[in-house]
Amino acid sequence: MSFVSQHELLPEASVRISVADPSDYLALLKPRVMSLVVFTALAGLLVAPGTMHPLIAFVSLLAIAVGAGASGALNMWYDADIDLLMSRTKTRPVPSGRIRPKEALGFGLTLAVFSVLTLALVANFLAAGLLAFTIFFYAVVYTMWLKRSTPQNIVIGGAAGALPPVVAYAAATNSVSLSSLVLFAIIFIWTPPHFWALALVKSADYARAGIPMMPNVKGPDHTRLEIVLYTILLVPLGVVPYFLGFASPVYGVVAAVSGLGMLAFAILVYRRRVGPGADRTAMQMFAYSILYLFLLFAVIVVENGIHSAIRHFG
Repeated sequence: MSFVSQHELLPEASVRISVADPSDYLALLKPRVMSLVVFTALAGLLVAPGTMHPLIAFVSLLAIAVGAGASGALNMWYDADIDLLMSRTKTRPVPSGRIRPKEALGFGLTLAVFSVLTLALVANFLAAGLLAFTIFFYAVVYTMWLKRSTPQNIVIGGAAGALPPVVAYAAATNSVSLSSLVLFAIIFIWTPPHFWALALVKSADYARAGIPMMPNVKGPDHTRLEIVLYTILLVPLGVVPYFLGFASPVYGVVAAVSGLGMLAFAILVYRRRVGPGADRTAMQMFAYSILYLFLLFAVIVVENGIHSAIRHFG
């Protein structure tokens, strides 16, 4: 079935006037993902040396957030056919018929161009180029290619979600540093165990939509092993900012303790393979992984925010 014919099956194909309200367009932006992007980008901005004018910093973060929203809108445009088949996503604005595919496409492209041009004007071309690459990677490489073709989709595609700290650091310094790449690496390695924990529970949904997620292709037991292996890589990587000197001993302790909690959940997911307890444990790990990443970046934001304020006002 071609992509065009797939979208012809969507409820909104016969609707001439959009019935969307502002909340539907907000949903297209994937606001929860956008909030994570802003938070991790803020960390990249604050880790950068020197000072940045508060207005330029704010507009740069806003441009990065809008770029993330553009990626979400383009993702929902292209994935409307499979979203319609999944219980978790069938009520999204496009598959439910509240927003037509062409409207979602136009909205996403407009935001993408606006965000990149804005970042180029207020910051620099390196940051704008990195933001453009991030949008392209998520919308084209991940959404249009990887997601439907390989169980490594979330591994490779996770690079898009990991780039905001690098983009923000580049906006502040017109360069890329080891510290910004470490923040990228933490999110990149965090993404597979975080998402596969959810995929273990939602594997029937992905099977119905024909998406080759790891549990559907390699099996749940292999996925559980991968979760453990990625978490083993993640725990020491999470402590690296302390050893590189752009996070304090407090961060080091938080990263180490919360990382051990992450590993404990990964081992529980590996051991509990059958019964309702298996799904419950996987969802608990999914929720904890969000808390884990939040704690790491929250400490970095607070510590470097204080240092930045001292540099700016001291």
